This record gives sequence, C-alpha cells and structure tokens, in this order.
Amino acid sequence: MQFLDSILQKARDHRQTIVLAEGEDPRVIAAAQRAQADGIANCVLIGKTDIIQQRADESGFCLTDIRIEEPSGSQYHQRYSHELWQLRKHRGVTRKQAETQALDPLCFADLMLHANDADGSIGGAVYTTGDRVRSALKIVGVKPGYNSVSSFMLMLFEAAHHEPKQAMIFADCGLQVDPDAAQLAEIAVATASSARQFIDDEPRVAMLSFSTDGRASHPLVQKVREATEQARRMMPDVAVEGEVQLDAAIVPEIAARKISDSQIEGRANVLIFPDLNAGNIGYKLAQRFGGAIAIGPILQGLKRPANDLSRGCNTDDVYNLIALTAVQSRD
Repeated sequence: MQFLDSILQKARDHRQTIVLAEGEDPRVIAAAQRAQADGIANCVLIGKTDIIQQRADESGFCLTDIRIEEPSGSQYHQRYSHELWQLRKHRGVTRKQAETQALDPLCFADLMLHANDADGSIGGAVYTTGDRVRSALKIVGVKPGYNSVSSFMLMLFEAAHHEPKQAMIFADCGLQVDPDAAQLAEIAVATASSARQFIDDEPRVAMLSFSTDGRASHPLVQKVREATEQARRMMPDVAVEGEVQLDAAIVPEIAARKISDSQIEGRANVLIFPDLNAGNIGYKLAQRFGGAIAIGPILQGLKRPANDLSRGCNTDDVYNLIALTAVQSRD
C-alpha cells in the first residue's frame, strides 16, 4: 500500500506523542504496541493500569516502552482538573465537578492534549462520535479562523483495477449533516489544508453537485455555486471547480466536454460533497464497490488533532489513525 506507506514514513520522520483514551480496549492495546514498535508514535494508554497490563499479557504484548496513565492515580489529575475548571467555569462548572469530569478517560486524554503533554488524542472505539466530538470542542476547541469542525476520509485507490492510482480526500463524510454555503466553503478550505498534509500533490478541489457548470437551476445547486465562490475567495491559490458532477470532476475527457475553462480538468483529488447523505454514501460506494481503502473519518478544524474511531474498528484501523493523527500534529 504505497500511499499508506508514505504516511507511515511521515509519522516516523517526526515521531509524536499520541494519547489513546480507551487504553483498556484490546484493539487499542494491540495497535499502540505495534505503533510504538514500528516507530510511528510514542503512545500513551489511558485506563486502569492492572486491566491494561492483564489484557496485554493475555495477548502476549510487551508494554515496557508504552506509558500508562490511570486518571484517578495520576500526578497530573489535579493540574488537569484545574485546567478544565478554568475552561468551563463560565459554563457553571465547579471545581468539584471538574475534578470528577477529569477522571473520565476521554476527558483526561483531551486535557493531556490541551496541556501540551501530548500531540494528538484518539477516542471512539468505545465512546460514541457525539461523546468524542463534544469532548474535543469543550477542551481542545475550534481552530482560530474556523466556525465549526468537520471531517474527511482519506481514500486510497491503489488496487490493480484503479486507474489512476492515487490518494484522494472526501469531505464531509461523518459530521456536518446539511451545511449551508458558508459552512460548505469552510469545509473546502479545511479539507484543502488537510490534503496538503496527506497527499504529495497540490489540492485540486471539486465542489460536487448533480449539476455541472450552470446546467441546472435549483436551491441545492445554488448552494454549491455560492460555496464555490466563497471558497475561491478564501483560498485564491487553490484550484476549485464547482458546481460539478462527479464524472466531470475526475474524468478529463468528460470535463473537456462539460466544462468551459476548467480549473482542474477532471483531475480532482479533493471531493467536497454537498451534504452528509452524499458524502457518507459516496465514500462507502467507493470502498465497498470500488475497492478503495477508506481511513477515517478524521476531524479537522480543531486547534489540535483529536480524532474519532468507529466502535466497529479493528486493530489496523486504530494503527492507521495513530499514524494519521501523528502526521496531523506536525503542523
């Protein structure tokens, strides 16, 4: 998997500290041990020390080089709970409540990130996406210049039948349900920035629709047109096509027929879907029918990398997300 190998190497080149909130989960333990051994990241597992050690022993894993933090006995709990109280006292959170909340593994992991004791945090193997995003928003916060958090999928097209073989970014496939034009433009800007981290090529952004180049008139099409105009103003150095149908976005011959004065000429590597229905269905079609490797969803628009796993994830999913989070945290 040449594209994934490139990402793994980027993680090795700048080894970062990644904290995993669900350190008692066997999938997380296995992935952390593998990532640590491969030099992908310095991993920190959050949870009860005896449970983590017992499950590692049962699987034959050596955790000698992996740090374990048990919130209730951690030397950092008092400092982190004070930080949480400072962050949330304007919302009515008391010192006592902050001390209790900081015992939660996900909260503790994000506080570790907030305190610069880690470079990225991961949760979601047990926690719901809602829990994960709320914690990130509450503790890590939205990056300056952004109004919301979105997500993207890293899609790897490298099977024998894929032509061209390439890595692409799809957004938003996991978070923003029905973005308006301004939100859609912001998703495009965030995703172009994410593409620069993971794709060794300049981003070429396609704002997808059921219409191409003014062929249809409909409020759904108008939203994409407005988002395209805003995205171009916000990042004038990036090629942005819109509104455009999928085939015209990725097939040069069709783009030549359908679009006058095309900016990306059917060579998009970033696809921005008009809503979550389209994005979620689109990436799963590419994955299940097209044989693409799908990694994510990966959160973007936060001050620091705080990412979400699926509760149905396997060890490989956790390992890959550790690597992606490490690459995200380099900037």
